[in-house]
Amino acid sequence: MNDTKSVMIVGVGGQGTLLASKMLGQVLLAAGYDVKVSEVHGMSQRGGSVVTYVRYGTKVYSPIIDKGEADAVVSFEVLEAARYLEWLKKDGTIVTNTQQIDPMPVITGTVKYPDDLIGKMKATGARVDALDCLSLAEQAGSPKAVNMVLMGRLSKYFDLPEESWQKAMEAVVPPKFLEMNKKAFRLGKNA
Repeated sequence: MNDTKSVMIVGVGGQGTLLASKMLGQVLLAAGYDVKVSEVHGMSQRGGSVVTYVRYGTKVYSPIIDKGEADAVVSFEVLEAARYLEWLKKDGTIVTNTQQIDPMPVITGTVKYPDDLIGKMKATGARVDALDCLSLAEQAGSPKAVNMVLMGRLSKYFDLPEESWQKAMEAVVPPKFLEMNKKAFRLGKNA
C-alpha cells in the first residue's frame, strides 16, 4: 500500500516558501515519516515563481509531485494557487493567502490580473481555505511572517500535536524572530 502524501508549497521568490517547507519537513520527520523535500525554482529572484514539494509516508521514493497528486497546495499568493490547481488531487485542499502580487505582465499592462480566482478555484470542486495571511502576519509583527500564518493554517489539516509544530519552528527560525513567528502561527491556526 502506498501511503505517501504530498504537499506543494508555492509562492513568489523572497516570501519565505523555503523556510515553510523546511519547517513542514521537520514536523513530519519528528512524527516518524520518511520525508523528501525538493525545491523547484522558477525565476526565484524576488517576483518569480517558487515551488517546493514535500512528500512523506512510510517510504518515499521520489520527491517529485505530478499533476493530480498533491493532497494539499499551500500558496502564498492567489494567482500561484490557481496556477498549481491542476496538481491538486480530487479531494485535496488549497490553503492560500488572499494577497495578490502582480506578475510582470500585469505590471507592464499587457494583461489584467484575473478576477475572482478563489471563486473560480472553488467552482472546479477544489476545497479552498483562503485567508488574509498578510493582515495576520502584520498583526503578529511583520509582513514577512506570512509563511508562519500559512503553516499555522496548514497544521489544522494534520493530526499532529501543536508542540511538534513549535519544535520544528524553533529548529528553523532564528531565535530573535521566534516569538513573532509563534504568534503568526497561532493567528493562522485560529483564524
